[in-house]
Amino acid sequence: MEITIKKIGMTSMDDHGHRICLDQQYAAGLEALEGFSHVVVLWYADQLEGMGSSAIVLDKPYKNGPDHLGVFATRSPFRPNNICCSSARILQIDHAKGIVKVDWLDTLEGTPVLDLKPYHPSEDRIRDATVPLWCSHWPTCREESGSFNWEAEFLF
Repeated sequence: MEITIKKIGMTSMDDHGHRICLDQQYAAGLEALEGFSHVVVLWYADQLEGMGSSAIVLDKPYKNGPDHLGVFATRSPFRPNNICCSSARILQIDHAKGIVKVDWLDTLEGTPVLDLKPYHPSEDRIRDATVPLWCSHWPTCREESGSFNWEAEFLF
């Protein structure tokens, strides 16, 4: 079976912040996005060295993690299909230009955007979520992640 995925836009970042710039044909899809505080962004990690990694089991990617970790137990962009997911706070929407200004995205300039979905607690928030002990000291929300020392966690 062949699967075709089309990009709907690209990410952009400069001194003016982070933006999701939709291709004009998708700009109308932003209708009624106002009122949602956050958006879930599906993106394709096309600019990373070693992209399309075939490694299914990784050798100790986290300092405090197990010696071996399956790729599906990580949020690494090095995946069989390099499809990634991020959440971002919506700061401004320009319907005419198809631009969503956001607070921050963990993408590179020109990263292809595959889809946008409004963040909604009824689907995206899990009240009683648990994580393994080795990563239980990580931040419990996105807002705390910015000040967390992630460099002390990764071995890659």
